Amino acid sequence: MVPRCQVQVLYFVERAEIAGIHSETISVPQEIKALHLWNEIETRHPELADIRNQVIFAVCQEYVKFGDQLLQLQSGDEIVIIPPISRG
Repeated sequence: MVPRCQVQVLYFVERAEIAGIHSETISVPQEIKALHLWNEIETRHPELADIRNQVIFAVCQEYVKFGDQLLQLQSGDEIVIIPPISRG
């Protein structure tokens, strides 16, 4: 069994409005695929499913794409759910 850790999730702008909170601490496996991390967050806040295709998130200040990328997390790591960044 993969050990778990406590990470801080921060929600910005309308993500905070949708989730109803600005931050929370959650327990997740230390080794987790990026898509599974999002699924853990979405399980806590099902209303975020409606914006799944618009979500960008960062782990320890590094942008992460949904997919099979394996993340190595430690307790205290910061996960940031941010709005899409416009380019222009």
